[in-house]
Amino acid sequence: MPFLPSPPPFPADRRTAVRDVLASLVVFLVALPLCVGVALASGVPAELGLVTGIVGGLVVGLMPGSSLQVSGPAAGLTVLVYQAVDDFGLATLGAIVLAAGLLQVVLGLLRVGRWFRAISVAVVQGMLAGIGLVIVLGQLYALADAPQPAGSIGKIAGLPRLAVTVVTDPGAATAFLVGAGTVVLLLLWPRLPARLRLLPGPLAAVALATAAAVLLDLPVARVEVQGLLAAVDPPGPAALGRLADLAVIGTVLAFTVIASAESLFSAAAVDRMHNGPRTQYNKELVAQGTGNLLCGALGALPMTAVIVRSSANVQAGARTRLSRVLHGLWLLLFAALLPQVIGVIPLAALAGVLVHAGCKLMPVKELAPLLRHQRGEAAVLVATAVAVVVTDLFQGVVAGLLLAVVKTAWETSHITIEVRELTGGRRVVSLGGHATFLRLPSIMERLEELSREREVELDLSGLRHLDHACRISLENWVVWHNGAAPRAVTVRPPATDRLGGRTGGGGAGG
Repeated sequence: MPFLPSPPPFPADRRTAVRDVLASLVVFLVALPLCVGVALASGVPAELGLVTGIVGGLVVGLMPGSSLQVSGPAAGLTVLVYQAVDDFGLATLGAIVLAAGLLQVVLGLLRVGRWFRAISVAVVQGMLAGIGLVIVLGQLYALADAPQPAGSIGKIAGLPRLAVTVVTDPGAATAFLVGAGTVVLLLLWPRLPARLRLLPGPLAAVALATAAAVLLDLPVARVEVQGLLAAVDPPGPAALGRLADLAVIGTVLAFTVIASAESLFSAAAVDRMHNGPRTQYNKELVAQGTGNLLCGALGALPMTAVIVRSSANVQAGARTRLSRVLHGLWLLLFAALLPQVIGVIPLAALAGVLVHAGCKLMPVKELAPLLRHQRGEAAVLVATAVAVVVTDLFQGVVAGLLLAVVKTAWETSHITIEVRELTGGRRVVSLGGHATFLRLPSIMERLEELSREREVELDLSGLRHLDHACRISLENWVVWHNGAAPRAVTVRPPATDRLGGRTGGGGAGG
């Protein structure tokens, strides 16, 4: 992991500038296949992914916030974009992205960016795992140039039929071999000698798959190219008017929360890779919002900061923002001067890149330690992932957040109940910790087991919190016990509180 000196916003000397230029070429080569692949997986023209990558470099790259992380179309938003296009149409996508960008800017100016760091890590990991599963399920069909069933459940149910198609249909088998070969090469690439890994893995895999398809004249589907200007479609009044629909508003909120969280979590991860200036979270949120405003105005894909491109930027030796700005320039020049190159890329090869990216979103390594030491966090992670797959991204994340809140409330409401026998047949019941309604059933069951014929001292001095529900229930229990017992209940209240019944009872301390 490289540790860099604190860099200025732009190169201060020729040597740093050269390193940034070289790093920008590496990032460009990583970003190119991912921009195209994410766009196609989202159900939009390939050029719109390049537009978002260009904006992420030339616009967001110039803005303050994080110096080294790179923005562009992200696999993490693929599912949500696909759903939005399917539900509302491509024309409305630009309006949704524009509104989400505006909301991000407002949140950044209100200094809300730092609060995104408070989102449960288990929920974020579960969200990414669910997104990864949905991406893999969808791209398995793209590997074989086969149509995708609707919904994740439909895709799972259709896997046996897909397997039969691959075995019996020569065209599907050919495409599947191209896609599977791309995945295998991506898995083997990090293990190859360094001198063979001059190109980034995604670019090398797509280039080799494309060369094989062209040289062998394989009958596989290719990327359809329109050109940048032809693909750009700013939202019109009708599309902007749909922002009043409740369903569209929900999608805007989902874009805002997920894109912001992914960007800021990526920033935190990138900060751990170098010792340069730390991310200014509110400014970064404004930068991401500005980029999405422009992407929405162009009718392009939404953007986030992307950890794959950002880590490639750091590892390639970038020192300043120049590297990420130049990567956007290389994307623009490539899309403007060599658009025909995109048209020869097999769809199956890009599907293979996304299958690999989807698998990397699943926190397999993190899950085993959680199962051993933090089973509650593991349960939140798994439940969030399943909810994302079974419902949709927004509902899955909301379910995960609610489950995380319930888990935290349960854990923080830890209560201890101790019953001690004293001389003279008296009993002391000591409560410690947090007495909340979540623990009320166990508290009352323990108290109601006590005989009403004996004096009881209820010691609440160890409580750090006593909520209203527990207070009322304990007061009612005191009245109920006093109604039949020959000796009343003595209550030792919390230090700053008083409870019904007789206070004091110092002589019962035994």
